[in-house]
Amino acid sequence: MSSVTSDDGTTIAFDRSGEGPPLIFVSGALADRSSGAPLAALLAPRFTVFCFDRRGRGDSGNTLPYAVEREVEDIAAVVEEARGSAYVVGGSSGAVLALEAASAGIAITKLALYEPPFMVDASRELPPRDYVEHLYELIEGGRRGDAVAFFLTMAVGVPADAVAGMRNAPSWPAMEAMAHTIPYDGTIMGDTMSGSPEPLERWASVTVPTLVMDGGASPAWARNAVEALARTLPDARRRTLDGQTHAVDPEVLAPALEEFFTG
Repeated sequence: MSSVTSDDGTTIAFDRSGEGPPLIFVSGALADRSSGAPLAALLAPRFTVFCFDRRGRGDSGNTLPYAVEREVEDIAAVVEEARGSAYVVGGSSGAVLALEAASAGIAITKLALYEPPFMVDASRELPPRDYVEHLYELIEGGRRGDAVAFFLTMAVGVPADAVAGMRNAPSWPAMEAMAHTIPYDGTIMGDTMSGSPEPLERWASVTVPTLVMDGGASPAWARNAVEALARTLPDARRRTLDGQTHAVDPEVLAPALEEFFTG
C-alpha cells in the first residue's frame, strides 16, 4: 500500500501494480481498493494500474463535511502520482465520479465507464426524492444494516426478500462497515436517477475519448442509461459485453479495456 495527500489534507491509500501507461480504477458504492484487484492483475502486463480507497473506505481518511469536489481532488492527487495524466476506468457510481473528474479538467487521456447507474426513463421504480437524506438519517441513527438494505432495494433494484437473505451472507459485515459512504455515492448521482436523460447534459462538454459499456444481460433501465450517455458525450463509443450484468466478469472486461486504451 502507498498513499497520497489530497488537497484538503486527506490521506488516500492506493495499490500500484504492473508496468506501462498509468491506468486508474474508480470503484463504485460499497467497494474499496481490493475490488479492483482482479482487474488489475489482468491489466498489469500492459499498464501500471492504480486501485485506490475512495475517502471513507479502507485505509483512506474521511475528512468532513463530504463534497463531490473533494473526491474529484482525490482522483487528481492519484493522477498526479501517476505521472500527471492517466487512463481512467470507472464502474457503477465510480463511473459517474470519473465523469465529474473529466469535467473538472483533470488530465484523463481516455475514459472507460461501465454501467453508470443513471435512471433515464420509467422502466423501473425510481428512488424517493429524499433518498440521500434518508440514508444519512439511517446512518446517524446507527442503523447501518438498514442503510445497506435501503440502498440495495431503492438504488440497485434488488428485491426486498433477496436483501433479507443477504443479511446472513459473509459479505454483509463488510458492506455495513462502509455504509456511511453510501450517501456519498447518492450525492454523486445527484438528479441523474430522476427518470429523465436531461441531467446527463451537464457532461456534454466532456471531450475525452470515452468508451461507455453495458452488459448484454443487464436490465433495460441500465442499458438505456448507457445509450443515453453515449448519445450525450461528443467523443463516445458504446460497447455491449455479451452475457454480462452489472457485476461484470474481469476476464471479459479486461480485453475490452485493453483494446480501447491501446487502440
